[in-house]
Amino acid sequence: MSLTLEQLNAADAEGFVAALDGVYEHSPWIAARAAAARPFATVAALLKALADVVRTAPRDDQLGLIRAHPELAGKAMVAQALTAESTGEQQRAGLTACTPEEFARLQQLNADYNARFGWPFILAVRGPRGTGLSRGEIIATFARRLDHHPDVEFAESLRQIHRIAQIRLNDKLGLQPAAGEQVWDWAEALAAHSDPGYKEQGQLTVTYLTAAHRACSAQLQAWMRECGFDEVGEDAVGNVVAVYHGADPSAPRLLTGSHFDTVRNGGRYDGRLGIFVPMAVVQALHREGRRLMHGIEVVGFAEEEGQRYKATFLGSGALLGQFDPAWLDQADADGVTMRQAMQAVGLPGTLEAIAPLQRDPARYLGFVEVHIEQGPVLDAADQPLGIVTSINGGRRFVGEMVGLASHAGTTPMGQRRDAAAGVAELLLFVEQRAAQTPDTVGTVGLLDVPGGSINVVPGRCRFSLDLRATTDPVRDAAVTDVLTAAEAIATRRGLTLKLEETMRAAAAPSHPAWQARWEAAVQALGLPLFRMPSGAGHDAMKLHEVMPQAMLFVRGGNAGISHNPLETISADDAELCVMAFRHLCEHL
Repeated sequence: MSLTLEQLNAADAEGFVAALDGVYEHSPWIAARAAAARPFATVAALLKALADVVRTAPRDDQLGLIRAHPELAGKAMVAQALTAESTGEQQRAGLTACTPEEFARLQQLNADYNARFGWPFILAVRGPRGTGLSRGEIIATFARRLDHHPDVEFAESLRQIHRIAQIRLNDKLGLQPAAGEQVWDWAEALAAHSDPGYKEQGQLTVTYLTAAHRACSAQLQAWMRECGFDEVGEDAVGNVVAVYHGADPSAPRLLTGSHFDTVRNGGRYDGRLGIFVPMAVVQALHREGRRLMHGIEVVGFAEEEGQRYKATFLGSGALLGQFDPAWLDQADADGVTMRQAMQAVGLPGTLEAIAPLQRDPARYLGFVEVHIEQGPVLDAADQPLGIVTSINGGRRFVGEMVGLASHAGTTPMGQRRDAAAGVAELLLFVEQRAAQTPDTVGTVGLLDVPGGSINVVPGRCRFSLDLRATTDPVRDAAVTDVLTAAEAIATRRGLTLKLEETMRAAAAPSHPAWQARWEAAVQALGLPLFRMPSGAGHDAMKLHEVMPQAMLFVRGGNAGISHNPLETISADDAELCVMAFRHLCEHL
C-alpha cells in the first residue's frame, strides 16, 4: 500500500523522516528540517519545501548531500553497495549491463569528473519522463557537463538531486503524472518531423510550409480529433484551429495556443507546449463528458519564428487582420515566394482568403498561453511555474563603426582608429546600462570584422544591438543612453558610427484579472507565487493588441536553455501545467 500525503502530515517528526527515508540519498536532515513546515496541501508543496531546505542550507551541507550519492556504474555498483533506490535507478538505465567499452568510458569520465570538481557526477538517470535515459544519453550528458564551470556544475548537481527525489517520492506515494507524460510524449512524437538537412543530423527544424511543417499540422489535427475537439481544421495561413464547445455555444470562448514552427536546430517545447497543454485538458474534459460554460479554442500558430520568410508572428498576426500583403511576394533562400509555397500545399495564397481570419475580440474572453520559460530563472530558483507579469518591449539595431585599417605592428596605440575596440567599449556600456534598471536587458549578439586579419587593426566592425524592458518608456530610456554613448565613443575614438533600427515591439503587460487567474491556479497547486517578466517575444504579445492576455511559464531544464536541442521539461512539471490550465478554465 502506498504512502499518502495525509499520513505524512499526520506523522510525528520522527515518523515523517522515517517515511521519507531514501528520497534524498543518505540525507535524513532534509526531511527533518522540512517537517516543521507541515501540513502540506499538495505533493508539489512538499517537494518545494524539501528543495527550500537544501537551498537555504550551508554550502558544506549541500556538498555533503552531493557527495552522499554514488558514482554512476562506479565502485559501489560493482560491490553491490548501493541503496535500494540507487540500485533500481542504475539498473533501469541499463548501467548494470554496460558493454566493456561503455564501462571503461564511464570509469574514465568518473575519474575526470572527480578530478575536476571534487564530487561525484549526479544525474537523474530516469530522465525527464521518469522512464529512464539510455546509456548513450547518460554518457553524452556526462561528457558535456565536464566542461561546466564548477559553480554551474554544483548548482546543476543539486537540481538533478531534486529531480531524483521527485521521482522517488512519486514511487513512495504511488503517483504517476499521466497527463504530463502525455504532453511529453506528444512533444517527442512531433519532433520526429524535421526539415531535410537537419533531420539527418538528428536536429529539429520546422520552417513554414515545408514537408515537415505539413506533417506537424496533420499530426496535430489528428491528435486534436482524438482528444475530442468538436471542430478541427486548418485556416488559410496554415494555422491549426480546434474548438471544444461550451455548454452555451454562443458564449465567448477562451482563446489559447502557441506556435509549432521552430528555429533551426531548436527544441521540442518552445511554442508547442502551449498547444499540448490545452489539448490534454480538453482530452480530460471529453473523457469525463464535461462541458464548461465557455468554449475553448486552441490555435497552433503556423509561424512565429520568421525563419523561412521575414514574416514573424504571421500566424497570430493573421488573427488580428495584420497579414501584410507584401509577404506573399517574399522569396525564401531558394527563390520560392510565400504565395507559391502556400499554393503548393493547397492553401489559397490570396489576401481575399486570409482577410476573413481576423477575429472579433468580442467573441473571446481573452487569450492565455503556456510556454517554456526559455531562460534560467525558474530552474535556478527551484520553481516549477512562473507567473508572467509582462512581455518585454524590445528594440533592435544593426550598426557599424568605421575607423582606419592599419598595420598592427607599426601603428602606435595613440594613433589607432580601431573600430572593433570602439564596439567592444560600447558592448561593455550596454552591459552596465542594462544592469542599472530592474528587468532591463541589453545584448550585442553579433560582432563581425569584415576581412579581419590577426596583424591588422580593424578598420570596420559590424554589430547588433538588442534592448528590452518591461515597459516601453524604460526600454526607450535605455536606448537613448546607449545611442548617446555610442556617438560619444565614436567621436572620442575618431570613428564613424552607422546605426539602423530594424525592429520595435511594444511591451505587453499581463491583464491584471487574467494574471490573477494564473496566480490562483498556481496557489491551488500549493506552490508559492513567482512573478517574472518575459524577455522573449510570444504570440501573446500580438493578441495583447486586441484582447486581455496573460502567460504561464514552466521551468526548462539544463539551466533553462532554449532554441537548442538540450531544451527540456519534466513530465511532472508538464502535469502541473495541465492542472493549472484546467483550474483557470474551471474558474472563469
